Amino acid sequence: MANKTIDHAITAASLTSAASDPTHAGVLSFMRRRFTKSLKGVDTVVWGIPFDAATSNRPGARFGPQAIRRASAIFDNDPQYPFHRDIFANMATIDYGDCLLDYGNHQKTPATIEREAAKILKSASYLMTMGGDHFVTWPLLKAHAAKHGPLALVQFDAHQDTWDDDGRRIDHGSFVGRAVRDGVIDPARSIQIGIRTHAPQDFGIRILYGYDVEAMSAAEIAAAILDHVGGAAAYLTFDIDCLDPAHAPGTGTPVAGGPSSAKLLSVLAGLSALDVRGSDVVEVAPAYDHADMTAIAGATVAMYMLGLRSGRLPRAR
Repeated sequence: MANKTIDHAITAASLTSAASDPTHAGVLSFMRRRFTKSLKGVDTVVWGIPFDAATSNRPGARFGPQAIRRASAIFDNDPQYPFHRDIFANMATIDYGDCLLDYGNHQKTPATIEREAAKILKSASYLMTMGGDHFVTWPLLKAHAAKHGPLALVQFDAHQDTWDDDGRRIDHGSFVGRAVRDGVIDPARSIQIGIRTHAPQDFGIRILYGYDVEAMSAAEIAAAILDHVGGAAAYLTFDIDCLDPAHAPGTGTPVAGGPSSAKLLSVLAGLSALDVRGSDVVEVAPAYDHADMTAIAGATVAMYMLGLRSGRLPRAR
């Protein structure tokens, strides 16, 4: 025990160092990364947006970042599966904490998120965000597109999120259509995986419906994504309700007939060739969870997102 420390989130000597906290103790940041608002020397930022005022059914995703952080503690020290290594050894990563939002003035929320995300992206190369409901992806997309240009959207979801929108709504079900109309994403290169509902328009985005995902292998789904997106810069968003409620009950708008966490994690693992410029995992609502199973799924998705990012960087010597 002489060389071990606790509370790595505040005692870490390096942004790439591994933690030695017991899984059941210590300050909880995402995977024990250092909690800091300093972006000096940082490659990758983990950030929480505790917002759920845009939900159309059950609220509670404002508690998602806390739940994901708690569930992520189990990953903090061992080489991360399926990457066979410490994904932070070559990737200076911090937990930037949460976005400060005025809960009594939701019309200010989009600009606040976009402004803070742009500040992070000005210094860091990659931002992985924990929601919050799916509306938070709209200002995140705007901030990323301002840096990288129109993006291919790779969306894991039970819903298309293309409902009618007047451009001012605070609504988690319409941001994709808005992003197409405003030129933030390229619909010809975008793809939605796991859709199990219908919306009035698809905007030319390719859809792999729930029954497609059921019939295809994980390798076939990953190949379809890579083939459709090609070499385009992409943004990866994962609504936890893409998973069947048997695997993720803790969410606001659950839809039966979805894939397992094992299958979609295998899909994510097959996307190493994807040029992902930013990502998020959203709609974890722990009040409806059981035994932290949704939070664990969300934390694992987030860890895979960071593992994919780490795999595109030079290995530490």
